[in-house]
Amino acid sequence: MALRLATTSALRSAAPARLLSTTAAGSLDRMHSVEDFERVLNKFAEIRACAVLRTATSEACPKAMQAAIDGGFKICEFTLTTPDCLSHLADFRAKYDGDVMVGCGTIMNTEDAENAIDAGSEFIITPVMLPDVIEWCKERNIVCVPGCQTPTELTMAYRHGAPLQKLFPGVTGGPMWVKAVSAALPFLSINPTSGVDLDNAGEYLKNGAASVGLVAPLFDPAAIASGDFDQIAQNAAKVMANVREVGPYQRK
Repeated sequence: MALRLATTSALRSAAPARLLSTTAAGSLDRMHSVEDFERVLNKFAEIRACAVLRTATSEACPKAMQAAIDGGFKICEFTLTTPDCLSHLADFRAKYDGDVMVGCGTIMNTEDAENAIDAGSEFIITPVMLPDVIEWCKERNIVCVPGCQTPTELTMAYRHGAPLQKLFPGVTGGPMWVKAVSAALPFLSINPTSGVDLDNAGEYLKNGAASVGLVAPLFDPAAIASGDFDQIAQNAAKVMANVREVGPYQRK
């Protein structure tokens, strides 16, 4: 009994603050509803894979992302390191609103987050653990997925209010690392990106990952450089077949 109480207390102490209601925080700019927050998390739980795009040229960006969508992706992340990122994000949000969920990555501060939300981003991704961005999003019922490298960072991101935690960069052990950390810290919902490829995405999910992000293995730089967007669509179809085989994530 003592052990059970201690475990319950430990999990409770790790819990993030509750979402703000629209009424309680109605004066905040860019406020989202609790229902919208839940919609985004439900989409991640259903689809479980996000196409993460970074291209050297603006021209390649929409072609590459369209290929990923044609191959079956329903969650897409445009990164701010891509030229004209927010313009492309806005175009895809208008084109696929309600079907494909669109977010923005490489967010480094709250101004970046504001600009991304204004462009139509439905979620925010940071490459590192940035408490100010996480809390800005939490206050507005916006899903933030911050980059974390260690169990400590993953837990701190959760405590600051991140409902999903991005594992970046990749770690030694891959799926087995995720399995070990998820077992020890079951309140986490880990989203590995770096180190996930077309073949092992399903293994990450089977071993405790809530969802995964696909970067270079999906968006093969050589295929983008040569304009072979059919290859990207084929990559997308392959990885999404592996992901669908695992099934939806049971949210915590």
